[in-house]
Amino acid sequence: MPVSAMPESALPAPEDPPSRPSGPSRMSPRSMLLWTAVALVGAVGWGVLALARGEEISAVWLVMAALGSYAIAYRFYSRFVVRRVLEPDDNRATPAERLDDGVDFQPTDRRVLLGHHFAAIAGAGPLVGPVLAAQMGYLPGTLWIVAGVIFAGAVQDMVVLFLSMRRDGKSLGQMARDEIGRAGGAAALIAVFAIMIILLGVLALVVVNALAHSPWGTFSVAMTIPIALFMGFWMHVVRPGRVVETSLIGVALLLLAIIGGSWIQNSSLADTFTLSPTTLVFCLVGYGFVASVLPVWMLLAPRDYLSTFMKIGTIALLAVGVVVATPVMRADAVSDFASSGTGPVFAGSLFPFLFITIACGALSGFHALVASGTTPKLIQKESQVRMIGYGAMLMESFVAIMALIAAATLEPGLYYAMNAPAGLLGTTAESASHAVAGLGFTITPDQLTQAAKAVEEQTLIARSGGAPTLAVGMSEIFSGVFGGSALKAFWYHFAIMFEALFILTTVDAGTRVGRFMLQDMLGNVWKPIGRVNWKPGIWLCSGLVVAAWGYFLYTGATDPLGGINQLFPLFGIANQLLAAVALTVCTTVLIKSGRLRWAWVTGVPLAWVVAITFTAGWQKIFSDDPRVGFFAQRAKYADGIDAGQVLPPAKTLDDMHTVVTNSTVDGVLIALFLLLVAVVIANAAVVCVRAVRSPVPLPTTEAPYVASRIDVRHDAAEPLVGAGS
Repeated sequence: MPVSAMPESALPAPEDPPSRPSGPSRMSPRSMLLWTAVALVGAVGWGVLALARGEEISAVWLVMAALGSYAIAYRFYSRFVVRRVLEPDDNRATPAERLDDGVDFQPTDRRVLLGHHFAAIAGAGPLVGPVLAAQMGYLPGTLWIVAGVIFAGAVQDMVVLFLSMRRDGKSLGQMARDEIGRAGGAAALIAVFAIMIILLGVLALVVVNALAHSPWGTFSVAMTIPIALFMGFWMHVVRPGRVVETSLIGVALLLLAIIGGSWIQNSSLADTFTLSPTTLVFCLVGYGFVASVLPVWMLLAPRDYLSTFMKIGTIALLAVGVVVATPVMRADAVSDFASSGTGPVFAGSLFPFLFITIACGALSGFHALVASGTTPKLIQKESQVRMIGYGAMLMESFVAIMALIAAATLEPGLYYAMNAPAGLLGTTAESASHAVAGLGFTITPDQLTQAAKAVEEQTLIARSGGAPTLAVGMSEIFSGVFGGSALKAFWYHFAIMFEALFILTTVDAGTRVGRFMLQDMLGNVWKPIGRVNWKPGIWLCSGLVVAAWGYFLYTGATDPLGGINQLFPLFGIANQLLAAVALTVCTTVLIKSGRLRWAWVTGVPLAWVVAITFTAGWQKIFSDDPRVGFFAQRAKYADGIDAGQVLPPAKTLDDMHTVVTNSTVDGVLIALFLLLVAVVIANAAVVCVRAVRSPVPLPTTEAPYVASRIDVRHDAAEPLVGAGS
């Protein structure tokens, strides 16, 4: 119900003191028995994984280990962090309530917001990263995904969300400037915004590649826009606060859109929805701008919420398929490539490159941008940071586990035939079969041909990037339970559409977050543009953000070696450097506010992510292996030019010059990013030392306490204050 319609008795008096979380409560015998059973499920799963010695094991054990760990972590560790470290206060008004403007700030039903936040953070990373990392075996990736999310990724997301919420929804870069200082803050603002543009360009390129020449995917994804607009107006104008009712209608329409996409693909309308990569680029740029400037209740929040049903439903269905079909893990637990660093999918040893390749699903800096972007401006009550920040990240981690299972249950020969580079595999089934045999695996040319035919593709050879491999793996699992081999092609194309929908939600939310960041940055120079409700500032900054990532995207779509393709090798390290900045800000604020005893909660993950990112960055700059080091790669191709040779992936001498330029740019940029993050950390260390030595907590930029006037009831019979209510 609207705040103005509440009875006075439901409103806390302004002078009411802030409530503090109560002390730990004793668990009932029934609860203890339940959580003991959950712990045993996880322990049995981990036990089987630990004791397996060379034999194939069922993927069900991975599912058990992950789900048991997530449940224990959410119930106990996240509760500990919330109660002891953050101390949320539901009597305190959030920015969504205090600054409600109907555009960016608005109290939003916690279920809708959970869907929006999950959809915004869950992009290409949890789908693609684990697939690529499967070359090192399934066990290292599983350990990192589960342990990483529990102690690092979900903690980062929740703490950043809480800190931004307490600071009127300020962006990560602006919080760094306000809490760390001018030098570190300026470095953070530059690094965060530059990395943000790269990430958005890469994510958008994955969407373009998935939807290009796919009428089914294009139609189904396009239909989510009018459906979301309908849902937004239904909850805002027609039936305010009726979340369950709106959800049922939206899901029904979404299923019709998916079925309709399959029909469109085989009808005379297929050509209408068969778009080229360049056409899709302009569609994405236009959509990104519109989604960034429209009121959040109208398109962004309901579309992300709608997409969440598709995402969670598909992953849940995949989990059911794993339990029913019990596929075995055909990949090694730990492969030889983990220690040798000579893997054909990506070069480099397990440490640090596994932790760079698998980002989303374990720890991702991009999440901190969303947690300090749209979500803190929409949250109703402070206590909801646990469900939205920590809970959504656990959901994304399970997506990563399922993606890893889909890749690791494929025959290794097919996996490497799809993910090894074209220069190694060649262009024919015979050459690919021979190359895979050289890697120590077996697949016949006929098996390669049949695998492509089964999913109605021309070829599966050298379909690198992870997305096609995931689609093939999902189709294998789904067809084993639903429909048999006759429906394998259907499930493959369904998975391709699912991946595009999965990733697109991060592009629209990310563009809005980029607009917030740019407004915060320019607001330090000219105050009016920093006001998020100033229309000219909204339009100008949204236009600049989409123009930036749109330029790199367009160039990349038209040139295989240009645009965002040039910057793609920076994606993993840049993303984890963002996490280093986010955890630095979190640790600094905890120490400044007198919570030194709890600073380890974010300080330990910070030390870990700094170790992996700076080690990876050092190797990328100084390694003499051209498969790893940017400047070593530059030297190799420069020598090739001098010798008149054309080395793959180049096809002409002009391409050779482009590779030399790209390697140089990537090397310089990664060095610049490392330097900027080092400045942020050094400046933060100075502030932390000063805070520890100070007899009183140092001042922070936390907004003053204002009593909340929203009464959110968690009774299912009582509609919550919903998006747009």
